Amino acid sequence: MSCVLNKLPKQDDKLNKFLKNNINDLETDKREMVGVFGKTGAGKSSLINAVIGVKDLLPSGSISACTSVMIKVEANMRNAKYEAEIEFITKEEWVEELWTLINFIGVNEDQEKYGEYKDTVKKLSLLYGDDWRDKSPDSLMDKKYFKEIPEFLISKNKILTSDTAEELSAKLVKYTRSESKDVKRWYWPLVKCVTVRVPKNRLLQHVTLVDLPGNGDRNKSRDMMWKKVIGSCSTVWIVAELKRAVSEKEPWEILEESCSLMGNGGECRQIHFICTMSDSLGGSDDHSAAGVRAQILKQNNQAKRDVRAEFSELKDVKKQFSEEDFKVFTVSSKEFMKKKYLDPDDTEIPKLREFLQDLNKSHSETLNYVSGARGILSLIQGAKSREGADIKKTVCKGLEQKLSLELDKVREPMEETRKAFEECLREGVKQSQSSCDKVLKSVLKTRKGGAFHRSLKCVVEKGGIHKPKKGKSININMKLTSCLTDSIDEEFKKTFPNEGNSGPFNGVINAFSLGTEKLMNKEENNVKLQLTFLKTEEDKMKTSLKKLIRERKKTIYSSLTRTIEETMKECYDRAKEFRGEGSLKKMSDTIEKHVYDSKNVMFAQAKDTMMEQLTDLMLEIPKKLESTMQESIDLSFKTDGVSIPDVSVELEMVKNHCNEMTECPDVDAILCSD
Repeated sequence: MSCVLNKLPKQDDKLNKFLKNNINDLETDKREMVGVFGKTGAGKSSLINAVIGVKDLLPSGSISACTSVMIKVEANMRNAKYEAEIEFITKEEWVEELWTLINFIGVNEDQEKYGEYKDTVKKLSLLYGDDWRDKSPDSLMDKKYFKEIPEFLISKNKILTSDTAEELSAKLVKYTRSESKDVKRWYWPLVKCVTVRVPKNRLLQHVTLVDLPGNGDRNKSRDMMWKKVIGSCSTVWIVAELKRAVSEKEPWEILEESCSLMGNGGECRQIHFICTMSDSLGGSDDHSAAGVRAQILKQNNQAKRDVRAEFSELKDVKKQFSEEDFKVFTVSSKEFMKKKYLDPDDTEIPKLREFLQDLNKSHSETLNYVSGARGILSLIQGAKSREGADIKKTVCKGLEQKLSLELDKVREPMEETRKAFEECLREGVKQSQSSCDKVLKSVLKTRKGGAFHRSLKCVVEKGGIHKPKKGKSININMKLTSCLTDSIDEEFKKTFPNEGNSGPFNGVINAFSLGTEKLMNKEENNVKLQLTFLKTEEDKMKTSLKKLIRERKKTIYSSLTRTIEETMKECYDRAKEFRGEGSLKKMSDTIEKHVYDSKNVMFAQAKDTMMEQLTDLMLEIPKKLESTMQESIDLSFKTDGVSIPDVSVELEMVKNHCNEMTECPDVDAILCSD
């Protein structure tokens, strides 16, 4: 295709410009994202290492994990090095965060023994030692503190490379972990994300595993990235130690708090609950090898039943995910790495590997490239031909009529959906207005004691959201939005299902067809090349629109909470100014009064914003379909391409490649192993 690009005439007429742009756009790497959640010590790092078959890649064991840094693990297809790319937050963001941290310490000096204060002091001390005390945020930006990471000061990513996973892991530790005796200065407070690349790893060729912190972050850009990644995960792995899988609160809290971001607000199709350390067994009377294995198998099966039973009780999660979307695995990472291959009853890591292999097969980058190349070459060769002018006119007219009919089929179901959404949201606004006082009091009920006072201070300082070190998150904005989201959840899931090609948006796009394949079978050879190009463009357009819908539906769903957040910001800013005696009541009263004064406008505004965004999407889809397919018809049947080169040899070669790959769909794996 590079040779074809060089053959094209230099002038940029409509056809040439189109061909050059499309050849350059052929190379796209589509990736599936798998998010991995779990409490420190649950075995997340060991699990990832075992599944991808690299023993020492992510550090595990006694070093406590950082609560903020996200680690992406993917394949390095460029060379044989282990590589880590460290993305920092911006200087401006760190200055802003420093002001917040130092101010928080200044006004809470009497709270030294409490978690939030201690965590803030620890964060500053890990980066600056004791040098931060009695200094302004601006002076803490002196370049002497960043000698080892000059990239941070120039907003550039830092690249680490090594020949082995173990070497890279040792270099990386100060950017991803909280503490160790061997490291004097830690840089994780400045790190936004780390991408670790493993050389030529087949399981990661089109898949990214993301080791995720359990909740969002004080830093806005890290928090936004966290939400974006969760919303982009097609699968989520929740990791918990087998013996504590049901009793441990944290994995279930993660699931409950993130389910709407993953489901209607994201693209997650399935949740895998992974019970680690499945080879660990308590007291047993039978110490023979067969007896121990039988006990482990019994224990693992019981754990699966218990986890499924726990899942079935989660009402909010069940609104987003069905029983079929939830699978349970029991694994022993250490035993798998020791023995490499075990009986499937011993560990289900091979099943997780098979799952990743299937994800890779669903994203055949090479097949997509060759199919796209065939379409472009068909257009070039078809444009050269001047034969069959009358047939071309007839076919062109028929295609334009078919396009008009198909666009009507796209619009009708969308309009029905718009009406259904309007009705659901209207009811949601009524429910929100009548119940918001009760909802608010359930969060703000004035309890005595310093713990509640500290929590409320954190809530108002962080815009209505606070994740305490222990216990569930407090999110006033989401609580206030709950009646609106409840009213729309079922309709939203039917309209934008994550798992397939159904629904009034993806479904109608999937059904859209100009009928090019039928025409190919009955028309003469001199229009088959044009029809081949049109079929390729139609498939490409469908893929592009499905991606647009997938991304836009996240924005539409989150618009309800975002509108409430924006409306509530004013009262949080007022409430956080209160200090001293009586400040708890003043903060609560300020928030309650604001909600009472705003409720007749705030919820209706959230509804209107969602409906505007839904309507915009409804109008954009047929518009894009019409303009793109009409342009493709014009290029195929109304453009004189006599000056462009002959590509018959290249076209024949690509046709043969396409046929071979259709027979062997796992061509990427073959190329990777070569």
